[in-house]
Order: sequence, then structure tokens, then C-alpha cells
Amino acid sequence: MRAILVVNPQATSTTAGGRDVLAHALASQVKLDVVETDYRGHALAVARSAARDGFDLVVAHGGDGTVNEVVNGLLADSAGAPGRSGSVPMLGVVPGGSANVFARAAGLPADPVEATHQLLTALETERTRRIGLGLADGHWFTFNAGLGWDADVVGRVAKRRGKQTSASLYLRAAVRSYFRPPLGRPTLTVRIPGEEPAEAVTAFVSNTDPWTYLGERPVHLNSGCSFETGLGLFALNGLRLPTVFTHVRQALLTESDQHGRRLLRRDDVPLIRIDAAEPVNFQVDGDLVGQRTRVEFQSVPDALTVVG
Repeated sequence: MRAILVVNPQATSTTAGGRDVLAHALASQVKLDVVETDYRGHALAVARSAARDGFDLVVAHGGDGTVNEVVNGLLADSAGAPGRSGSVPMLGVVPGGSANVFARAAGLPADPVEATHQLLTALETERTRRIGLGLADGHWFTFNAGLGWDADVVGRVAKRRGKQTSASLYLRAAVRSYFRPPLGRPTLTVRIPGEEPAEAVTAFVSNTDPWTYLGERPVHLNSGCSFETGLGLFALNGLRLPTVFTHVRQALLTESDQHGRRLLRRDDVPLIRIDAAEPVNFQVDGDLVGQRTRVEFQSVPDALTVVG
């Protein structure tokens, strides 16, 4: 088996020693190349080349941004339909970031050593699973995407984060973005096939549950969403403080079932289109993509094979 290990040395919990141990362990089972990323988009380029060169496996060692880049590289030639693009390398993940939302949602250990052991065992026993992904404006996402408040938060954090990214940094950014939204609160129009359009001021789209993690605590927006279902939609048509407090409290409950009169929530949706009256921030998997006035979110079942 030919494999590439893609390491982001700037990720929160990656170290040179950890990289060497992981590489040594993997090299005992596969023919391994190791690449350290040194610019934004590098992991995507490496994974795209691996897919074109017929590699069997690409292992991402970093945070959710690294995983997202690798996924987008693996599927760069799929034109939105992975099954039509021939063989796509399998994905392996050894968490190295601060939140590691995808890895934890996929049932992988947050500890890099434990995750390495699980990956090696899975390779030895050929244990894999097929997962569905989301596709939004040409960008694949593994766990969430959004327009409005959450994307504002992501943009604010991106200006300040480094090795010391923390839950408290996201909380501060959320509060500041709530009271001082960088682009205001343009009206969003949400369109779901078979339903009447609905208005919102912020919209979260999930590919799995939890939507994210606040430290060790999972945040649930669409508890009926998984890698085996369609997309989840969580959109609010108002952001007054009582509304926000209600849904934050529900999101942090262990068994969350979000509901409220300001909430438009759907689980297992194949397609969602959102139009904005003015440009709003747009994020995928916790990275700011830019500003958009229209985004179509599509569920793509069985898009990728994950080892583990």
C-alpha cells in the first residue's frame, strides 16, 4: 500500500517528535512518503497529487483545516460526484488540532498516540467506513458550514489564532461578533426543495452531529444528522438575547432536541440554497472561505472511505 502522511507543523498539538513516531509506525505497514505543509493550500495540493498518482491512502495529521484541505484535494477531480472519478485514496486522520471536530465525530480518539494505534489496527484488519460529505459552492465540508454569525466568528478567530487556539478565544469572538457583526445582519432566504422559502439572519449547515465542540463538551444543533444521512439545517430568523440563550442552552445539553419559534431546523435534507440580500461571510469546516450572496449546499452520500 502506498501512502502519504501530511503533517501540519503549525497545528495546536503537533510536534516533531510526534510526527516521527507516527511516521515510523506507519512505515512499518505501508510504503510511506511524509510531507510537512508550509503554506495554506499545501495539504490540498499534496492530496490532489496523491489521488492523481494512484496512492492508496492519505493520512492527515493536523487540525480540522488540514483534514478539510486533504479531503478537497482527494476529491478535486470528482466534479461533485466521487463515484464517477475512479478510485479515490482512502483518508486516515490523526488529530493534531485544538477541536478536531471531524475526528471526534467519526469516533477517532482525540489523543494522537491513541489515534495512531487505532489507525494501525484498522489498516491491519482492513477496517474502513464510507461517509457522506457536504458540498457548498465547490468546497467539500466534513462536519459543518455556515453563513452569518458563525462565519463572522471564524473570520475573527482566523485573524488571531495560532498554536494557542482555545475555546475561550472562540467564545470571545462569538460575543464580539454578536454585538458588532462585521457585515451587519443581511436577510437570508432559505430554500429547501418542496418547501416555501423562509427568512433567517444566520444559518448553520451540518454534515454530522455534534456541530462542534466547546472544549470537551459537544455542541448539538442537529442531533438527527450523521455521516450516513443528508444535511442538517439550523437557521434563526432573530438573534435577540433570549433567543440566543435558549438555543445555546439547548445546544449544550447531552441529549439536545433544538426547538423554538425563531428556529428553522431540518435533518436529513439533500439540498439547501441560501440567498443573502447583501454579501455575508461564508465558512466551511471552521475556515473562512470569503463572502457570498448565494450558496447551494448539497449532500453527497458515500463520498469517501475513511480508515478507522
